[in-house]
Amino acid sequence: MNPTKLMLAAIAAAFTVTAAATAAEATLPPASPQAGVTYDTDIKPIFQASCVKCHSGERPKARLRMDTLAGVLKGTKNGPIVKPGDSANSLIVKAIAHATDDQDGWMPPLHNKAGIKDLTPEQIGLIRAWIDQGAK
Repeated sequence: MNPTKLMLAAIAAAFTVTAAATAAEATLPPASPQAGVTYDTDIKPIFQASCVKCHSGERPKARLRMDTLAGVLKGTKNGPIVKPGDSANSLIVKAIAHATDDQDGWMPPLHNKAGIKDLTPEQIGLIRAWIDQGAK
């Protein structure tokens, strides 16, 4: 392939990746404007109602414990789910907003046995604000 065609292909690929990331971010509910969001006060109650039934105890699903701040920040057997300061690129936000093509990664799972309902846009926005504010 000649250098000009190679460069054009690289630019097109970069544009496609950027457009895909922007499209995924556009599907996310906006971060809440609430200041001073903390795990203990604001986020733990959401996780208690929607996550810890499966993600706590001796054998949490995906080895992810969501009943403690340390557990959430540690992440899964595959790595972190929170990028402090960057909610749009945090796996947990994409999972709870169902902003991925892989429905197996959506949380709570579709048709889950526990009957847990999807998080509301307001709850997702609060989680985004918490992450954007440093996930403390």
